[in-house]
Amino acid sequence: MDKSEIKAYIAWFLICIVWGTTFLAIRIGVESLPPMLFAGIRWIIAGPILFLFLIVLGVKLPPKSELKHLMLIGVMLIGLANGFLVYAEQWIPSGLASLLITTMPFWIVGMESFLPSGPKFNKIFFVGLVIGFIGVATIFINDFENLFEPNYMFGILCILASILVWASGSVYAKHKRFESNPIMRASIQMITAGILQLIIGFLLGEHTKFSPSTNGYLAIGYLAIFGSLLGYVSYIYAISILPVAFVSTYTYINPVIALFLGWYFLDEKIGLPIIIGTIIIFIGVGLVQYSNRRDYKKRQRIPS
Repeated sequence: MDKSEIKAYIAWFLICIVWGTTFLAIRIGVESLPPMLFAGIRWIIAGPILFLFLIVLGVKLPPKSELKHLMLIGVMLIGLANGFLVYAEQWIPSGLASLLITTMPFWIVGMESFLPSGPKFNKIFFVGLVIGFIGVATIFINDFENLFEPNYMFGILCILASILVWASGSVYAKHKRFESNPIMRASIQMITAGILQLIIGFLLGEHTKFSPSTNGYLAIGYLAIFGSLLGYVSYIYAISILPVAFVSTYTYINPVIALFLGWYFLDEKIGLPIIIGTIIIFIGVGLVQYSNRRDYKKRQRIPS
């Protein structure tokens, strides 16, 4: 294992911990801040700070040929995926949001399977997929009536949209070849997404409702420093070195942290269906990951 791989595993570990705390920070932020402006401010603070820091260090700008791809990834991973998540947490508890995100590896492995070099569908993958969605259904046993409440249902749909966009953006970012510095790429993606989210916020008239509380300011600061500068930079670095399906396993750890913090600080309930559903989801995702690794090893043994 070389130094870059060691750093990538450290980055993955940071994602596991730090992003588990961001669900709580987002939930606190949207209590006093309109969602898109809240999200956009976070990234528009973090992006330029990181960009200027890298320029001072002498890091080269990406070539023009990469810019459109970097901006597209920024729009997908942050502008839309993060935007949908923040919007959803106006109505969805932070712990529940984190649990739904645990299905991310299903979508990533599934999308990669359509690539020529990607893993192929097999019985283990299919069983894991079915088990995972049984887990999701279990979580909603006590919330079935809430699914007919418009805002709650819209929040669930926003999280689903967030998952799909994030998964597709991650696969695109992994399989697109870039020569530039991965941290510089992350800064450009942050700036692009921040601008997009602020524009959407103003178009939605959110500036007329912008009246943050002290907790709102603290949430912005925490998310800008830890969620964006530390978390997103770590994610971009990790997927540039490690298999994207492995990196996505951070979703195993995030819910444990998010559920505890939501229960401790916001009095969010953790019932038996949530505990059982979480275990079932983990089993399903584990089978999908096992299927992916086994398929990868088979393809490595096939002579070209």
